[in-house]
Amino acid sequence: MKEQDLQKQTASNPVEMERTRNRKVYVPRVDIYETKESIVLLADMPGVDEGSVDIVLEKNVLAINGTVEPVSFPGHNLVYAEYDTGDYQRAFTLPEEIDQNRIEATVKNGVLRVVLQKAEKSKARKIAIKAA
Repeated sequence: MKEQDLQKQTASNPVEMERTRNRKVYVPRVDIYETKESIVLLADMPGVDEGSVDIVLEKNVLAINGTVEPVSFPGHNLVYAEYDTGDYQRAFTLPEEIDQNRIEATVKNGVLRVVLQKAEKSKARKIAIKAA
């Protein structure tokens, strides 16, 4: 894996909204996998917890926004840092197969997990073969 792959990617065009904070915005890296019942999205958002992440679904677009407050160490001056903090933004267009009323999200240790349940008619099912 290249070092470039491990670095945070700065958002070049943040999700359509006016920013009221003068902070860096990163695009969280995301893994997406699919099961028979759902599509699961895992987003790396270090420093984010349940109180600092918002997910908005509007017109089939799922927008994820996370804010991270800079860490300060009272009585100490930061001399050098290789890790930079900033907010996170990313948006996904959802397919029609997703039941938009059954989307669940949790966050643990800076990883956001969004479970997008498939609509009943879109779930995989076995088709019985009849003898002709």
